[in-house]
Amino acid sequence: MQGYLIPRRIRNDVLAYLDNFPVVAILGPRQAGKSTLAQKIVQDRKQTVYLDLEKPSDLRKLSEPEMFFQSQGERMICLDEIQRTPDLFTVLRSVVDQDGRNGRFLILGSASPDLIKQSSETLAGRIVYLELSPFDLTEIQNGHDKSLTSLWLKGGFPRSFLVKNNNISVAWRENFIRTFLERDIPQHGFKIPAESLRRLWLMCAHNHGQLLNASRLGESLGVSHLTVRSYIDLFKQTFMLRVLPPMEVNLKKRLVKSPKIYVRDSGILHALLEIESFDGLIGHPVYGASWEGFALENILSLLPRWRAGFYGTSSGAELDLVLARGQRKIGVEFKASKAPKLTRGFWNSIDDLELSEVWVIAPIEDEYPIKENVRVSGLMNFLDYLRSLS
Repeated sequence: MQGYLIPRRIRNDVLAYLDNFPVVAILGPRQAGKSTLAQKIVQDRKQTVYLDLEKPSDLRKLSEPEMFFQSQGERMICLDEIQRTPDLFTVLRSVVDQDGRNGRFLILGSASPDLIKQSSETLAGRIVYLELSPFDLTEIQNGHDKSLTSLWLKGGFPRSFLVKNNNISVAWRENFIRTFLERDIPQHGFKIPAESLRRLWLMCAHNHGQLLNASRLGESLGVSHLTVRSYIDLFKQTFMLRVLPPMEVNLKKRLVKSPKIYVRDSGILHALLEIESFDGLIGHPVYGASWEGFALENILSLLPRWRAGFYGTSSGAELDLVLARGQRKIGVEFKASKAPKLTRGFWNSIDDLELSEVWVIAPIEDEYPIKENVRVSGLMNFLDYLRSLS
């Protein structure tokens, strides 16, 4: 598929980290393009070996891992789907400590460091993590007609986004959901009925962009709120859900304390809700929340080192996203209308937080001010602005 040649934004970061760390980990959901990116890096570098740990033949090569690694001399070793063999991390540490060279291992995984606990504990100080999300707008903006609308509807997973036939895209996403629940989750060692997880995922889709109410979800599922939170944490650690925390600010206000939940990929959200066309999306109650989640993911993928949260008070002040790094704070509001109307709660939140920079992100192409320090902007314009900050 020629579209797989779309350059991935984190490639240069991966190369830079390989020059400065013994172990570089690329983490992200299955089918997001980790293997494709790693294979291109391996092809471009001399003295490398690539092992796919889902292939029995490659897995057999690691029956004596320490011996195998030592036999490779100075070659960089890429280990794909590392979460299948978590016991390897102790061996990796031993090899790294004996060798001392940077760029020794490139490892790929479909779970967060918290879920692959051995990586964060055993390789502390020796490993750096990068997250590869599905395609974002900055990666596909050139050469794709109506790229924003297509990416928003189909999501960023390469095999969903790149196919021209929308029915095939829908079928791929439906199969992805089924495979994730029936195969991927059990491979992580969790014995949870696939149907229970599907029901919760669907509930999260219907509550996309809303406050998490674990007790209410638990009542619907017939389980405790603690069980719901453990399931949601599993979806979070496998990059399927985003749990956006409320912003912690030292104000004399009654702040909202519950986080918001989002299905991270807009295409998966639409598949869960059986939305198959853009016309169907426009007429669906989730339309505005879908835009919010889509824009949110594009923004946060560019700013992995910024703190992110939302602001809300019991009196109704609310701001969809607050980005913070050091002393700098950027407020962001999402509106799916081309002529966005802003509420009193929006303006109150700006006053509460004393923000000097606020953006309203709408599905438009241009940019214009509506008040001092408050601008309405298209998503791509705002992403270009964020890239100029880094």
